[in-house]
Amino acid sequence: MRIISGKFKGRRLQAPKNLPVRPTTDMAKEALFNILNNHFNFSELKILDLFAGTGNISYEFASRGSAPILCIDADFGCVNYIKKIANELDFDITAIKSDVFKFLEKNNSTYDLIFADPPYHLEQKDFEKIVQLTFENELLDEVGMLIVEHSKDTKLDHLGYFSFVRTYGGTAFSFFEYENDEEEDE
Repeated sequence: MRIISGKFKGRRLQAPKNLPVRPTTDMAKEALFNILNNHFNFSELKILDLFAGTGNISYEFASRGSAPILCIDADFGCVNYIKKIANELDFDITAIKSDVFKFLEKNNSTYDLIFADPPYHLEQKDFEKIVQLTFENELLDEVGMLIVEHSKDTKLDHLGYFSFVRTYGGTAFSFFEYENDEEEDE
């Protein structure tokens, strides 16, 4: 994986091969950040990265000036790798080993942007639960955004707060925002 832009543009990172991850491809990540460039100034965005895996998305945000960043993953190896890279690159990234759903139920902080990249084989109801818990527990800033990465075969456009979806090969990103839901109510 490589960091596409920002302070560490072009930096390649090699995660251990034994981590149970499916990193977002460079093509999909570049397309995602092109979309986000139109919505956010990255400096000082408060980010929550769920199912963080190797930390690929968090490093991209950090390289572009976002901070603080909180990574949640259930795998101890992933959490240790994220901590190692955050330390090496002096990123304001905290990695916590936790079940994402339990974290979402108990957390009471708010974030400018929440990115979730669960395993594609998760059941439909679990993808929906990520969106439900995020908005039920008011984890997003009022002008914030939730992005869920999923297989192009998983459909989330029927959920509340859905804004739009973009597909790149077999990968899809569904975007959710408060303001879009309010516009529909008017």
